[in-house]
Amino acid sequence: MEKIIQEADVRLPSTFLRISDGSAETPKEQPRDRKAMGFVLVHAGAGYHSESKAKEYKHVCKKACQRAVEKLNAGAPAVEAVTAALVELEDSPFTNAGMGSNLNLSGEIECDASIMDGKSLQYGAVGALSGIKNPVLVASRLLSEALKGKLSAGRVPPCFLVGRGAYHWAVGHGIPPCPSDKMATKFSLSAYKRNRRKIELAEKVESDYVQVKKRRQSSENQENGSGSLDTVGAVVVDQEGNVAAAVSSGGLAMKHPGRVGQAAHYGCGCWAENACNLNPYSTAVSTSGCGEHLIRTMLARECSASVQSEDAHQSLLDTMQNKFISSPFLASEDCVLGGVIVLRCCRCADPPSSPDLRALLVEFLWSHTTESMCVGYMSAQDGKAKTHISRLPPGAVAGQSLAIEGGVCRLGNPMD
Repeated sequence: MEKIIQEADVRLPSTFLRISDGSAETPKEQPRDRKAMGFVLVHAGAGYHSESKAKEYKHVCKKACQRAVEKLNAGAPAVEAVTAALVELEDSPFTNAGMGSNLNLSGEIECDASIMDGKSLQYGAVGALSGIKNPVLVASRLLSEALKGKLSAGRVPPCFLVGRGAYHWAVGHGIPPCPSDKMATKFSLSAYKRNRRKIELAEKVESDYVQVKKRRQSSENQENGSGSLDTVGAVVVDQEGNVAAAVSSGGLAMKHPGRVGQAAHYGCGCWAENACNLNPYSTAVSTSGCGEHLIRTMLARECSASVQSEDAHQSLLDTMQNKFISSPFLASEDCVLGGVIVLRCCRCADPPSSPDLRALLVEFLWSHTTESMCVGYMSAQDGKAKTHISRLPPGAVAGQSLAIEGGVCRLGNPMD
């Protein structure tokens, strides 16, 4: 642990934080009475993003940010904006969520997704869901239905549904079905066939050759940029200061049918919580990586709690190292793989001219132990989104080292 901390100190100088003043970036022609505020941060998975596909990954993150900002500018709440971002990410054939998801051992697509509203603290999730193009829409509908209160005869509405039950509930609530074969892409099908051949071959050879082959396969996955990509997600704050978070995933390639990853588990895939008497900041988190590692550490909720301290960057760094890489719950793992995006915000102390225009101070961070993580971010006052593929420093070992970056954005114009 001592060695990891020292390495992190060397690789992550105190000047890492890129400051973005949202008000300074607002186009001059913007009307000064504009009330729309908000901010979105998205990710297209923590894993390995090849340089050859960097343009596509950045493009889908940019589109996801734009969709969320369109909602924010129309006055939609954070939950609607974060859902819009996730639909865009799920619809891309380059992400492992919704369309183009990994196929399981049986050659089928089973998706996980969840969403959390920081204002109501309500949560909706689906696991191992087949036949629905946008699983986040089902999770979002579960959340909204729960807000309506109890069902007939005093029944408690569900917040987490799986498999066929989730599918029938979705169709019954007006979400159109989509056959799994329509959700597969040429890329996901070819990956499935290639992985299937590798498994069949591995089961026939001696154990010493299996070990050699595993190392070779790992190298091949790094080269083709496909094997490690996992969950996509987003975090949003709206003009009222409410936060929301969402996450969606096709799961691990060649997973066992019925396996449910962190994207559907409470406190593991996403977390959102408005500020209250105990918490001075509103926080929203979305995770990615190896689902089993994220589940056993409940990383989303851990990160949310950690950034309530004054120094969000240092707190997130400590959490990623002490409660993830070096977690006692993952002591048997040689390679701990995961990534997070984190948003925290609070109202500025400046005297506002109007409660509706009171500025928001937003801090946004991302951190990962994987080779790379693709992110995008945008405020409702920006003309376009910024995108970035974060990579581990040269010489760093994936699963044992981490990268952390981020920025600060001031939203609103309290000087009017």
